Amino acid sequence: MAEVQLKGISKAFGKTQALSDVTLTVPDGGFVVLLGPTGAGKTTTLRLIAGLDQMDSGDILIGGRRVNSETPAQRDVAMVFQQYSLYPHLTVRENLAFPLRSPILKTPPDVIEAKVQQVAEVLHIPHKLDNKATELSGGEMQRVSIGRALVRDPAIYLMDEPLSSLDAKLRADMRVELKRIHAELAATLLYVTHDQIEAMTMATHVGVLDQGRLVQFGTPREIYESPRNVYVAARLGQPRINLLPAGLFGVDMPPNAVQIGLRPEHIAHGTGQDANVIRVEHLGDQTRLHLKLGDHDVVTLTDAHTPLRPGDTVPIAPRNPLFFDADGIRII
Repeated sequence: MAEVQLKGISKAFGKTQALSDVTLTVPDGGFVVLLGPTGAGKTTTLRLIAGLDQMDSGDILIGGRRVNSETPAQRDVAMVFQQYSLYPHLTVRENLAFPLRSPILKTPPDVIEAKVQQVAEVLHIPHKLDNKATELSGGEMQRVSIGRALVRDPAIYLMDEPLSSLDAKLRADMRVELKRIHAELAATLLYVTHDQIEAMTMATHVGVLDQGRLVQFGTPREIYESPRNVYVAARLGQPRINLLPAGLFGVDMPPNAVQIGLRPEHIAHGTGQDANVIRVEHLGDQTRLHLKLGDHDVVTLTDAHTPLRPGDTVPIAPRNPLFFDADGIRII
């Protein structure tokens, strides 16, 4: 595995600026997630690292080696795409072995067989090795697709929203599997998603992209607890952060504060201003309250067995609030 550095990367497609001066480091053995909506520049970043597109300016270093002029094959990266990249007429064994049979790698047959068996064990699919790809479930096909990258032992694995086409249960299962695989292989992994749950549960570091710019980079906890601006604060957290007028609660606030940000778990009940209960969502381990405070909607968390019902009134007050100025920048 290897450390990957991006230094001042920029890329435009015609008049559209896809990336602007992006600088970040994917640490050796790290699981870095690039998080942002469609069009933020996530996939473009992966394609530039892989050498599938050429950047307009900047440098890419893999293991300390500048790779700007290298071909995709020379860069020693493996990429997993959103859609299953399998050969339907081949068995799982043949699909997994295919990358190792490249003339560039010249892998001996006994090594190919050993690697295929090892990766199949890691992915929990050794019993499927002789099945055709068309005989697999969606989750199994995605495991094989990921396995085609894992057999390579590259400097870095690049993954472009590989779980987005799976159903909710399979996505949850595969999140656990990917984290386990990362730990077992000590792999360096750069993963792209718009799903904040994937970022929070899998990443060692998260990079938040907005319109081609890297807004913040840090651990999931750092990003969640100390967002630099409103955009970052809204990217992580489920339910989303409550963004309200700064003076709504009448608490002390810094000069120039325009908005107060309150995570649902950072709203105290039983004191403060009266809010009306609009909807109660029982989720088993917790309950979400949808409240109305004046003209403003507020979502907060309460005990799973709360007796509150729509139409009730509950006093609420801020706890550990975040404040933002008129430009959405957090005021420390």
